[in-house]
Amino acid sequence: MSSKQQHWKRRQFMYGLGAGIGAIAFSSLLGCESKVKPRVSGRNPLESKPPMFMPKAKSVIFITLEGGPSHIDTFDPKPELAKYHLSKFERKGEQFSAMSSGNRYIVQSPFRSRKVGESGADMSSPFVHLTKVADEICFYRGGQAKSVNHPTAMYQLNTGNQFGGDPAFGAWTAYGLGSLNDNLPAFVVLPELAFPQGGSANWSNGFLPARFQGTTFRATGTPILNIEPPPGVSRYHQRKKIDLIQAFNKNHKQKYPGNDELEARMSNYELAFRMQMEVPDIIALDKETEKTKALYGLDEPATHDFGRKCLLARRLVEKGVRFVQLYSSGWDSHDFLERAHGNLIRSIDKPIAGLITDLKRRGLLEETLIVCSGEFGRTADNGIREGGIAYGRDHNPDAMAIWLAGGGVKAGHTIGATDELGQEAVEIVHPISDLHVTLLHLLGLDDNKLTYLHGGRYKQLSQFGGKVIKELIA
Repeated sequence: MSSKQQHWKRRQFMYGLGAGIGAIAFSSLLGCESKVKPRVSGRNPLESKPPMFMPKAKSVIFITLEGGPSHIDTFDPKPELAKYHLSKFERKGEQFSAMSSGNRYIVQSPFRSRKVGESGADMSSPFVHLTKVADEICFYRGGQAKSVNHPTAMYQLNTGNQFGGDPAFGAWTAYGLGSLNDNLPAFVVLPELAFPQGGSANWSNGFLPARFQGTTFRATGTPILNIEPPPGVSRYHQRKKIDLIQAFNKNHKQKYPGNDELEARMSNYELAFRMQMEVPDIIALDKETEKTKALYGLDEPATHDFGRKCLLARRLVEKGVRFVQLYSSGWDSHDFLERAHGNLIRSIDKPIAGLITDLKRRGLLEETLIVCSGEFGRTADNGIREGGIAYGRDHNPDAMAIWLAGGGVKAGHTIGATDELGQEAVEIVHPISDLHVTLLHLLGLDDNKLTYLHGGRYKQLSQFGGKVIKELIA
């Protein structure tokens, strides 16, 4: 026998040994009918891992406002805009002149802004409920993106890479910390009916093993289809069926060792089986009290859909999911800003305030990091349709609205600033990569050490390193 053949024999033996251990782990699930079994080391590829240092947060709820909400019309008011309202705008030198056809013009906010809470945070008038929890929030005005295009900006916000293909922030979190619950995914996504620009690559595992990708729950109806076994099929028979499929998969894997997709499929079969024990209870929102459902706005048509996501997010992190991402779409307001932003703010205002309130009263806010951001902000100017009534704003990567709550952030503070027109961040300015590094830090992870060997080098979420934004941390 040649040395090469011996090499492959040894490799096949080692993979076969691993498969045998996996079979022992699988068999431990036989007869499991209703009770969650204790964690068995090596059984779950997403097994919980210790953080690199003492964390301030155990889990993340990331609220993504797709389309780019206007910081000027939400949390960063610019009264100077009233002085220049409908004046022609030229970026270089910021020259203003009388309004004329075919140009861009400064437009003031259609909303009144006021100071709220003991912290005196700025909020526009459509926010009613969020004002009650303003002192739990840290508003950050120094963030900057790189791209003015929605798909590339979304990729940067979610993966750190404008061009896609890299792991999502949630995937890095799952890779670094694993799951706190064997019966649930580590990374769950709650999208709109239509996926955000850039599609599912926004929650991809990228070059990480496939098991770290986000698991999507449906936006309407039952969040997960076929979670209950068909009538007449017991868990014992289902277990035997999975074991047979896994036996075929293991034989196939021995022929093609290192097949990441096959390994992920085997893991997903097991996770899906275990999810049947836990998910039906989590998605049963009718078990919540009427008072709790009303807190999230489930009793009102305008807030029902997003309120459902926020309540589901709370139930998921409560059960041990590490990273939950919620999407609200439609924030790309190039015209009819007052109507578009007004309706969207009302749809998220009560649910988000309810989420913060509910987490706090359950003692979960301190260990749950809430982040809310779009992919970029908006400009002070825009083109105006005939009649001058369709005021809107254009894309602006140089200034954006980001806020955080819980999880060790500096509650009741406004950090950073933009210029007098809201065109550019000018104080405590940091790129998205630094925000990512900061969020990892709050989870007890060091971006420089959370790496994965791919393409001949060790890669990380920040691409080439970043800085912790210390001003955001309590």
